[in-house]
Amino acid sequence: MTQRDAVIRVMEENGGYATLVFLYEKALQVPGVKWNTKTPYATICRIVQDSRFFFKVKPGLWALNSCRDKLPREIISLLDESAEETERAASGRQSAHSYYQGLLVQIGNFEGYETYVPPQDRNKVVPGLNQKLGELIKISDFPSFTYQDILQRVKFIDVFWFNKSGFPARVFEIENTTDFSHALARFVELQDFRVQMYIVAPKERYQEFQDRLAYRAFNPVKNSVCFLSYDEVAVWHENSYKLYRTRPTG
Repeated sequence: MTQRDAVIRVMEENGGYATLVFLYEKALQVPGVKWNTKTPYATICRIVQDSRFFFKVKPGLWALNSCRDKLPREIISLLDESAEETERAASGRQSAHSYYQGLLVQIGNFEGYETYVPPQDRNKVVPGLNQKLGELIKISDFPSFTYQDILQRVKFIDVFWFNKSGFPARVFEIENTTDFSHALARFVELQDFRVQMYIVAPKERYQEFQDRLAYRAFNPVKNSVCFLSYDEVAVWHENSYKLYRTRPTG
């Protein structure tokens, strides 16, 4: 069995698709395959870019050409062409939101944070990860790190990473098409904490983000908010996993 065969086999057994991190974890375990390389992750990344056999669904998520017509609906809805139909486009936005929420939760887990998402999102299945968000997070109760009125206004932020002391370290709002103002207003509530804030969105929206962040109302957090594109989330996910796998245990 070749290295490509191993990748194809893992994808087929997973329904015809997989994240790169899933392939990094599973393809190297396929028996009878000789990798003979010090950089097997790079090899897998190169293999999935062969358009004869694979296609990209979203950054970090790949599928088999041979399974294109048999993919689950939540994976199909992530394809860009779903924007041609209003109903499918709405489904695609929801699936994309859950997908990037899941990646961000996993990154936080790899990096040792206590991860949290709002209760209304926990039953959503993350496309490509085959788990509900509620199964991925580390904590289900929102830490009471400040006054209740502030907690009520911020606890619906899409993803929280808390440190071991129960204070927010990083927070993320995923904005596929919606206005940035609502997310930034939530961030303003956290201005008195040492927390890094991220707006996660398609890279084409960067200038729109910059224009909105320049509003006077958001001055208190303008130096604490970063823009993170979907592609950058996928790269962060892969790199975080690689570091996690090399970290000593015990």
